[in-house]
Amino acid sequence: MSKVSFPNSNNKTVTLSAVVNFPDGFDERRTYPAIVVSHPGGGVKEQTAGTYAKKLAEHGFVTIAYDASYQGESSGEPRQLENPYIRTKDVSAVVDYLTTLPYVDKTHIGAMGICAGAGYTANAAIQDRRIKAVGTVSAVNIGSIFRNGWENNVKSADALPLIDAGSNARTLDASGAAVATMPLAPLTEKDAPNEELRQAWEYYHTSRAEYATAPGFATLRSLNQIITYDAYHMAETYLTQPLLIVAGSQAGSKWMSDDLFDRAASKDKALHLVEGANHMDLYDGQKFVEEAISVLAPFFQAKLK
Repeated sequence: MSKVSFPNSNNKTVTLSAVVNFPDGFDERRTYPAIVVSHPGGGVKEQTAGTYAKKLAEHGFVTIAYDASYQGESSGEPRQLENPYIRTKDVSAVVDYLTTLPYVDKTHIGAMGICAGAGYTANAAIQDRRIKAVGTVSAVNIGSIFRNGWENNVKSADALPLIDAGSNARTLDASGAAVATMPLAPLTEKDAPNEELRQAWEYYHTSRAEYATAPGFATLRSLNQIITYDAYHMAETYLTQPLLIVAGSQAGSKWMSDDLFDRAASKDKALHLVEGANHMDLYDGQKFVEEAISVLAPFFQAKLK
């Protein structure tokens, strides 16, 4: 394992922080297939993204888990900006970095992500043909979930006030006021509307998985980009790479994995349901994560050979 930092090729004023994991018996004179792992909205590389990256490295890959621009140990202001267009471009920036490493096979690079990181990964693959295979875990299309709610029961038009809120936040930010923020997961236990989201609070704000660089909120101005974003835009035409979607059978977010499966143009796609798992179980539930790895590892081995 090696901690690295490198300029974001999309914005050289931002430095990305990442951890590179190596397979057993790593030999820098050889080349290896590689996998980019993207963290959830509000998360950092030391949490679930790092877990998946480490476990996939055990199966023969060079893997890299990174902090998004403006988040974690990566640089950029304002802190905690969650701009989905930038986060999508971050995936390609990490691919750029991998192509500079002599031990990475540039023609065999895959990508996966968890939660919003999965949506960003899908969107990046639609745009970046260097990504040869795509895996998702508990996929979230962040635009859809902010527009339509956790269980897809809100009309998109009803999200217009959120765009107003984001617009007003930009005005406040421009005035020099303290940067306005919003939660990406419940900030307190009492804020959670259901058990699944109570576990999201628990994951980010208790000893379960809390991390100093993952405060669990984003800038309020991010709403301007989030509400109008579709992580699966043009998937019907351009998401042709092999695709493996992993979701919990009990996840309130499962509808976004179903949507990705339905919309992707790929002729080589599969949806693997982890029975009994909810959205958060696939972050750190040992038996559920092991099941996810048990299908993701052979998938990437087959598609990146």
